[in-house]
Amino acid sequence: MAETHRAVLLPGAPGWALAVPLAALGAAPSGMAVWATSGTPPTTAGYLVVAAVQLALAAVLAWRSRRGRHEHALWARLAVAGLIGAVAVLASGVLLLLPVPAAVVALPVTCAPVLAFPFAYGGLVRWNRYSTSLADPNDVLNGSAAVLAVVALLNVVVDRTGHELAGLPWWRLQPLLAQDASLFVIAGTAFSMVFLGAMGRDPRTWLVVGAFTVQLSGSAATTLAGGEPVLWAGAAGALSAVCLGLAALWSPPPSTPQPADPTASTVGAFIVIIASTAILVAGAVSDTAPELATWCAAIAATGSSVRLLVNVRELAQLAVSRREALTDELTGLANRRAVLRRVEELCDQHEPVVVALLDLDKFKEVNDGLGHSAGDDLLRLVAARLEPVLAPVDVVGRLGGDEFAVVVRVPDGTRPADHAVELGRALHRQLAEPFEVGGLSLHVSVSVGLTHAGGAAAGAGDGQAMRALLLRQADAAMYDAKRSGEQVVVYDGTRHLDSSGHLALVEEMRHGLATGQFVLHHQPQLDIATGRTLGVEALVRWAHPMRGLLAPADFLSQAEVHGLMGALTDTVLTQAVAQAATWRRAGLDLRVSVNLSASNLLDTGLPRRVADLLEASAVPPSAIVLEVTESVLLSDPDRSLAVVAALAALGTTVSIDDFGTGYASLTYLRALPVAELKLDRSFTADLLTDARAAAIIASTIGLAHQLGLRVVAEGVEDHATLRDLRLLGCDESQGYLHSPPLPAAELEVWLRAQRVDPVPALLG
Repeated sequence: MAETHRAVLLPGAPGWALAVPLAALGAAPSGMAVWATSGTPPTTAGYLVVAAVQLALAAVLAWRSRRGRHEHALWARLAVAGLIGAVAVLASGVLLLLPVPAAVVALPVTCAPVLAFPFAYGGLVRWNRYSTSLADPNDVLNGSAAVLAVVALLNVVVDRTGHELAGLPWWRLQPLLAQDASLFVIAGTAFSMVFLGAMGRDPRTWLVVGAFTVQLSGSAATTLAGGEPVLWAGAAGALSAVCLGLAALWSPPPSTPQPADPTASTVGAFIVIIASTAILVAGAVSDTAPELATWCAAIAATGSSVRLLVNVRELAQLAVSRREALTDELTGLANRRAVLRRVEELCDQHEPVVVALLDLDKFKEVNDGLGHSAGDDLLRLVAARLEPVLAPVDVVGRLGGDEFAVVVRVPDGTRPADHAVELGRALHRQLAEPFEVGGLSLHVSVSVGLTHAGGAAAGAGDGQAMRALLLRQADAAMYDAKRSGEQVVVYDGTRHLDSSGHLALVEEMRHGLATGQFVLHHQPQLDIATGRTLGVEALVRWAHPMRGLLAPADFLSQAEVHGLMGALTDTVLTQAVAQAATWRRAGLDLRVSVNLSASNLLDTGLPRRVADLLEASAVPPSAIVLEVTESVLLSDPDRSLAVVAALAALGTTVSIDDFGTGYASLTYLRALPVAELKLDRSFTADLLTDARAAAIIASTIGLAHQLGLRVVAEGVEDHATLRDLRLLGCDESQGYLHSPPLPAAELEVWLRAQRVDPVPALLG
């Protein structure tokens, strides 16, 4: 029996199944190899010891898999591979107790690498990658086909060379060849698929590649010996264990997982198909190839062909995904990313380029009045109108909301400035005709801002810097078009120099709204007869971290144009109501006035939000005054009047600000539930010097009182003006004569120092 079992020692298992990350235990399989080679037969107890060691090491690998999230797939699968090796060693130990040939005893450990191949191979494929393959994320199909191709090739080599291995029965030869093929594919995968490009960055690279390469050499040495144990097989197993042990214990460097790319497995599938086809062709031509090799090659070619078809599907879906990543879902145009990429490409290529930004005027009114579905329909119609204007190489895209961009390469022989003007006119003409939306014919005005760069200018800096500059210039021109009403404006460095930075200001404004940079200052409103402070007007200020305290004139127009007025008004209302609640708890019964913009009065959800704020803060509606201007009401009279009526129905006071500067004041006095008029400062400033201004003020005050309205005069800056206002019967006064706008804390100090009855001073 001793001679019968002499060749049992793990032909490949010392290199494979004991490939574990503890160098101290790496010598165990080597000791068994020396033991077997020395002529001393292994015992069942020896196999049990090795199996126990491998089980312990599989547990260590499993523990290691829990220590690194990105490498969990690798070490977990190697742990399973180690467990398979332990079971194989245990099975060989059990067979040793039975009266079977030594070759049968060796079969479990010989087949262990083949059985463990899917786990080890899948782990290596997914090392430091996401599992994003649509099918077969471990790529076992491709790997298994590669193993079969190598088995077929080895069969051909053994047969053609007349090696003594050809004399072994197939059930002994094929496991040996399959073992070598599995380790060959694993080693190749470790070297080429996972670590190419990682050499030098991760020291574990060399350890893992070396571990599998050494295992392969030990397995090959055993196979060449006809399955008989050799000393190098055991030494290779120990050395491999040392390498993998160090790799597992080495702390991984920081890394970012990368998505799996089907391109790599496609190349592998092609290689397998070519090799398998070559074997099949050679066999067909010479008719001498072993039948088993032919079958293995055929199955390998079939498997890789299936994998190739899967890859084609994945690549097609990847192409669709990439296209979708550059496409606006609503309109089918290019999205912001695609537009920016095209501008950068043209700048990098030093091509002359024109960039146009288009913004639909009053698009929010369409959304609010007809619904968002109608707004979406309008955007799609605009997109359909824009595309025919452009050449196939040009790009039109939607940046977001109602803002579009056009990127055009200037034709050879054309001046970029002339082409910009021509493009702007063409875009404007294309959108001049009405759009049929929801059964209505809508005329939509568009503000177009254009800029251009010649070939040399486009390449003066890097593509990203030029892209940012061109977009900033086009946005400045578009903003000027919207503000001036010119509709189409080409960027002019001298004209737009001061405004070219407003886009950055808008982005800073978004950040400021999100981080609480906007604060309120309060200007008191005094009862002219008694001198008592009855209320305050809340005026927003921007506490900019770099530019200091900014007045409304520095940012309100940009907020309105870029759709930030709603968020800004909500911020002001929230702070104003909260401050009113704080003052009421402190015993100060002050009205708080807040200005509303044009976009606010088109927001049908505003009354509900105001009601919720008042209810949450326990502030009575009468404590809030909402100021609107006549020009604001003119933008959309029907909807504006409806919103104002809903606000008044809450119990809040509605005030017409800057009264006398609009065109339909008397109409609104009759139609609106107004409780207050505010005389514009232009009338107040001329009260003492312009008889007509005095007459207008006197008649306005008289009319207001007949309608039961109070009158507040703005811009009062001297005692003489205040005295005349009192004589004319004006109710309240607001201006720098009393106080500039102050933060709440400073206003409270001012209130404590205020004289209660200033009437003698007024009449003196």
